Amino acid sequence: MLNGPATLGRTQERQPLSVSLPSGASLNPVLEQHFTPQELAQLWRLDESTIRRLFQDEPGVLKLGKANRRDGKRDYVSLRIPASVAFRVHQERSR
Repeated sequence: MLNGPATLGRTQERQPLSVSLPSGASLNPVLEQHFTPQELAQLWRLDESTIRRLFQDEPGVLKLGKANRRDGKRDYVSLRIPASVAFRVHQERSR
C-alpha cells in the first residue's frame, strides 16, 4: 500500500501543528487562530453586528471580499479576526 499524500488521510491520522518559538518572539499572524465575527459574538455574548463594528477598522483584521463596489450593489466583506487582535481590543475596552 502506498503511503504518499493521496493516502495519508486514510492510513494515518494527521497530528496537530505545533510551533516552537524562541522566548520573547510573537506568533506569526498567519499561523495564529482567526475568529469569524459570529464566533467572537458567541464567545463575548454580543451581537455579530457589534463585533463587525468593533473590528472593521482594526489593524491586522483580514478583510475578504469586495469593498467600495462601483456597480451600486451592497459591499460583501468577510472578516477574520486574529486572536492577538481580539485580545488587544478586549484589553483596550476593559480599561
